[in-house]
Amino acid sequence: MHRRENPKSPQVDDRKDVGVYICCRAMKGLPAPEMEGLWPLGRRISGGWVQTGSSAEFHRKNEGEGKGRVCRRGQRRGGRRRRGGSPEKGWFVKVDRGGRPVEVVVVIDKRMAKGIRELSKKDQELCCWLDTVNMEKVRTILTHTYPYPHEHSRHAIIAVAIGCLFFISSDNIHTLVQKLDNNVKWWSMYACLLGFFYFFSSPFVGKTIKPSYSNFSRWYIAWILVAAVYHLPSFQSMGVDMRMNLSLFLTIYISSIFVLLVFHLVFLCLWYVGLVSRVAGRRPEILTIVQNCAVLSVACCVFYSHCGNQALNEKRLGRRDSGLFSLWKKGEPSVWLSKFLKMYELKDEICKSWFAPVGSAGDYPLLSKWVIYGEFSCSGACESSDEISPIYSLWATFIGLYMANYVVERSTGWALTHPLSVEKTEKLKNKQMKPNFLDMVPWYSGTSADLFKTVFDLLVSVTVFVGRFDMRMMQAAMSRVHEGAKDDFLYDHLSEKDHLWFDFMADTGDGGNSSYSIARLLAQPSLYALDNNSVQKLPRGDLLLIGGDLAYPNPSAFTYEKRLFRPFEYALQPPSWYKDVHVAVGKPELPIGVSELKEYDGPQCFVIPGNHDWFDGLQTFMRYICHKSWLGGWLMPQKKSYFALELPKGWWVFGLDLALHCDIDIYQFKFFAELIKEKVKENDSVIIMTHEPNWILDWYWDDVTGKNVTYLVKDHLKGRCRLRMAGDLHHYMRHSRVPTENPNSIQHLLVNGCGGAFLHPTHVFSGFDKAYGTAYEMKAAYPEIEDSSRIALGNILKFRKKNWQFDFIGGFIYFILTFSMFPQCNLGHILQNDTFSGHVRSFFSTIWDAFMYLLGQSYVSSTGALLLLVAAVSFVPTKVSRKRRLGIGLLHVSAHLSAALILMLLMELGVEICVQHKLLATSGYHTLYEWYRSVESEHFPDPTGLRTRIEQWTFGLYPACIKYLMSAFDVPEVMAVTRTNICKNGMISLSRGGATIYYASVFLYFWVFSTPVVSLVFGSYLYICINWLHLHFDEAFSSLRIANYKSFTRFHIKKDGDLEVFTLAVDKVPKEWKLDPEWDNELKQPHQPSHLRKFPSKWRANAFHQDPVNTVRIVDHFVIQPTHRLQVAAVNGSASD
Repeated sequence: MHRRENPKSPQVDDRKDVGVYICCRAMKGLPAPEMEGLWPLGRRISGGWVQTGSSAEFHRKNEGEGKGRVCRRGQRRGGRRRRGGSPEKGWFVKVDRGGRPVEVVVVIDKRMAKGIRELSKKDQELCCWLDTVNMEKVRTILTHTYPYPHEHSRHAIIAVAIGCLFFISSDNIHTLVQKLDNNVKWWSMYACLLGFFYFFSSPFVGKTIKPSYSNFSRWYIAWILVAAVYHLPSFQSMGVDMRMNLSLFLTIYISSIFVLLVFHLVFLCLWYVGLVSRVAGRRPEILTIVQNCAVLSVACCVFYSHCGNQALNEKRLGRRDSGLFSLWKKGEPSVWLSKFLKMYELKDEICKSWFAPVGSAGDYPLLSKWVIYGEFSCSGACESSDEISPIYSLWATFIGLYMANYVVERSTGWALTHPLSVEKTEKLKNKQMKPNFLDMVPWYSGTSADLFKTVFDLLVSVTVFVGRFDMRMMQAAMSRVHEGAKDDFLYDHLSEKDHLWFDFMADTGDGGNSSYSIARLLAQPSLYALDNNSVQKLPRGDLLLIGGDLAYPNPSAFTYEKRLFRPFEYALQPPSWYKDVHVAVGKPELPIGVSELKEYDGPQCFVIPGNHDWFDGLQTFMRYICHKSWLGGWLMPQKKSYFALELPKGWWVFGLDLALHCDIDIYQFKFFAELIKEKVKENDSVIIMTHEPNWILDWYWDDVTGKNVTYLVKDHLKGRCRLRMAGDLHHYMRHSRVPTENPNSIQHLLVNGCGGAFLHPTHVFSGFDKAYGTAYEMKAAYPEIEDSSRIALGNILKFRKKNWQFDFIGGFIYFILTFSMFPQCNLGHILQNDTFSGHVRSFFSTIWDAFMYLLGQSYVSSTGALLLLVAAVSFVPTKVSRKRRLGIGLLHVSAHLSAALILMLLMELGVEICVQHKLLATSGYHTLYEWYRSVESEHFPDPTGLRTRIEQWTFGLYPACIKYLMSAFDVPEVMAVTRTNICKNGMISLSRGGATIYYASVFLYFWVFSTPVVSLVFGSYLYICINWLHLHFDEAFSSLRIANYKSFTRFHIKKDGDLEVFTLAVDKVPKEWKLDPEWDNELKQPHQPSHLRKFPSKWRANAFHQDPVNTVRIVDHFVIQPTHRLQVAAVNGSASD
C-alpha cells in the first residue's frame, strides 16, 4: 500500500517499495550528465530554480541551493514545453555541461514508473531500472569530474633527456677528456662554476620548498649556467656546436611561444562565440606554455645536432623498410649485434629510419610557401634543396600534437575518463587527504610580510604603548563596574574533586606538525608512555594550562586560526553546534543540559598571554581567547588575561600576565594579594605560572626583572609557592632547591616551552645555579646538554637550506659591498705569474687594493660596509660589554667583506680569462644574432620568402624579438662588452641605461656566487657564538627551525595531596599524516562529544612507529609534597638536629 504524496511533503513512508528511475537524454550528443550529488530515496526536491554554471548539485541541508537548474516536470523551459505529466511523477533536472544541456528524469516510487511511458521510445531505451544497483556507485559515476589537467607533461622531459643521453653517448664521450686543453685554468673554471651553481641550487634539490621560487630558480639557473658554459671550450669535442644550437633553440623557442599564443587566443575567441565546449574557457597557464616551448625547442636542437643533414643526404627508406623492424633482417643477426655494439651506427640507423624527411615541396604543393627548406650536406658550396627541413617538420609535428591534445582535453576529455568504484574512490580520497599545516616560521626570511609586521607591531608596542596604555588595567577597571568582580578572575569549580589530572604547555602555534603532535597527545583519553624500562598509563588532563605565545610570529586572525586553532581542532573537535564566527558574550557557555561549570565533565583550558601575544596590545588574544568558548574540544571559561584556579587538596594555580614589562601591574598585584589574604590558607600550596622564566633569564642577562612577582612570592605567599613554571624558552629544564637552603623559598623551577615552537638550546643555560638568593641544581634538561651542542652545528651545514629566503638579503648585501669595485680592469699581473704562490700573492694583493679603494674612494660600497658594521654591532647581545660587542661585530663584518671581495675578484678573473682567449667577444651586444643571420640562409634556406612575409606581417617584431632575446640570453657577452668599454673609456662614457645593463648582468651571476657564501659565513658566526661564547641562543636556534624535541608536562594531584609531575616528550615529529580510519569510523557512529571518543584525533602519522602516541616517553618524573607535609618534615628534621 502506498500513500499518495504531496510534492511538498518531504518523506515517503513505505521505503521498501521505493525505487528510482533515472532517464538520461543527451540533447546535443552528450552521453551522460555530471552531477555532484543525488537526493536519497524517498526525498522530494522542492520546486524553484537553482542557478548553475557547470553542473547539478543537490544538498540535503540547503534545498534550492547548489549548482543545478531544477524545475518541476512539465514546466516550460527555454520557450519549449517538455512532455510529461503532473509534478508528482518526477522532475526534470537540466545539467548545463559544456554548453550541452542534459535532462534527467527522476521518478521516486514504483507507482510513478508509468510516467516513463510518456517519454519517447528513444528516451525509454536510455532509461534503466536501478532498484538493485548501489546508489553510491551511481552517484560516483555521475559525480565523476574530469579535472582537465592540461599541465606540462613530465614524460616529455624524460623523453628529451633520454634522447640527449643516447645521442651523446653514441659520440665517443672519451674524446672529451682526450681533447680537453691541458691548461689547469679550464678545469678550475669548470669546477668553480659548477660548484657555485650546485651550492646555489642545493636547497631545492629533491625538495620543493616553494613552487614559485623553486620553479624560478630552476629556470634562472638553467639560463645563466648555459650562457656561461656556452663560452667555455671543449664542447666541440662532443660534436656539439653550442653556438648553432643556442641560436636554433632561441629561434624555435620564440616562434613556438608566438604560435601557441595565437592558437590560444583563437581558441578562446571560439569559446566566447560558443563554437567550442564551455569548459574550454578555462585559461591555460602561461608557465605551461613556456615549459612546453622549451622542451620542444630542446628536442629540435638535439635532433639537429645528431641527425641534422644526414637524413637529408641519404635516400629515404621505403615504406616497408622504414620502421622499427627494418633493423632486424632475416639471416643477419650478427650484423644487428655488431650495430648494437657500435652506438654511433645505431644512431645513424635511427636518424635515417625514424627521423627521415617527410618529403619535398612537390609532395605538398599547398604548403610550399609555408615551410622551411633543408640543405644538402656537401663540401664547398651548397645549393638549396626542395626537401622540407626535418627540423621544421619535427617542430610542426610537436606543435600539431600540442594543439590536438589541448583541443581533445578541453572538449571531450571528460568522456575518456573511467570513474573508480565507490570503495576505491573512498580509499583514494582518504589517502590523498592531508592536513593543511603551515611550516615553521622562517625567521630569516627576506620576503615574509608577517615578519615585517611583527617588527612594526613590536616597535609600536614598545615605543608608543608601553608606559602609556595597558590592557590589564582596562580589564581591572571594567571588572570593578560589575558585581562579583572576582568571579572574572577566580575559578573554584575544580576544588571539590577527589583528585585531578591537568596539563601544562607553552609556546605553541609555530609549525603545524609540531603543534598538532602535542595537541594530539593532549587529546588522547590516555597515554602509554615509556619510563625507563616500564610503561606508565596517564589519563588525559581535565584541565589544560597554556603558558603564552599562542601563535608566531605575530598575533593576527590568520596566525591564531591557522597555527593555533586548526591543530587543536584536528586533535579534538569542538561541539558540532559550535560556530567559528560565534562570539561569547556571557561566559562560560556550557553545552545543553549542563547548568553550571562544575557539572561539565569535559576538558577545560586556561591561557595566559606571552610577549608575542602582546605585540598588538592584546587585541587578538582578547578576541580569540577571552571572547570564544572553545579551543578545539577544550572549553575556555576564562574572561580575562590572568586568573586564579583553586584545585583539590589545597592546591592553587596563579596565572600571571607579565605583558611586555616582564612583571605584573599594580591592579593584578592587588587582586592576588587580596586573594592570598582571603582565600589561600596557611597550609595551601601554590603554583605560579608565568610566560617568562625570569629566574633563568635574569641570570643570563645579568638583570633583575619581575620585582612585583618576587615581592608577591616572598612577602605574601611566604613559603607556600611550591613550584614556578613558565615557557618562553623552547626547551625543558627543571631546577630544584638544594636541600640545605631556606625551606621557605620556591622548591622547583620548571621551564617547558616545547609546545610547538622552534627549539632553544639547553647547554647555554647549564651554568644556572642560583635565584632569589637560593642555590639550585639542575635535575633534568631536554634535549640533553651534549645533544644541544651538537644540534648547533646545523648552522654551518644547514643554514641556507633552512633559510633559503635569506638569499634576498644576503645576496643584496654582498652586491652592495662590491658595487664600487666592478669592473677590475688591471688583472694581467695575476695571470702572468708562472708559479702557484705567485698567483696567490698577486690575488690577495689585488684584494687588499680593492679594500683600500673601498675605504678611500668608493661611495656606495663604503656606505654599505659602514651600515653593515653598525647592524653587526647592534646584533651582538647586550649581555657583553661594549668593547666586546664592537670587536665581535668588527670580526663578523670583516669575514663578510673578505668573502665578498674574493668572490668579486674570482668572477672578474673568469671574465678576463675568457676575453683574453677570445671566448667572449667585445665588439657588440648582438654577436650571436649576427652570426646566426649569416648562416641561417645556408642551413635553412627560404626561397619562397616566408621570413620576409612574417617580418612584414609582424611589423618587424619577428627578427627584433629574436635579436634582443639572443642578446638578453648571452649575459656574459653583455658583461664583457660593457666591461671593455668601461676599462677603455671610463665609467663616465656609459649612459644610465648602459650602466644599468652592466650592473644587472653582474648581479645575475654575483647573486648565484654570493648567496651560498653569505649563508655559510653567517651560519658559522652563529655556531661560534652559541657554542663558544654562549650568545645568540634565540637567533642561532630559530635559524634551524627545528620541529623536533617537543614536550608537555602532566600533573596529578593525588588523593593524599601529593603533586606528581610527568614531563612527556617526543624526539621526532612526523612530517607526513594521513586520515585515521579509527577516527573516521567512530565519527560515523551515533553523535557523541569528541572528548568521549576513543580516537578523538583526525590525523595520525603515515608510519605507525613515528606517531607521537607510539613514541612518547617520560623524560622527567618527580613528586612535590604539599606545604603542610613539607612543614611537618622540616620541623621533625630540626627537632632531630
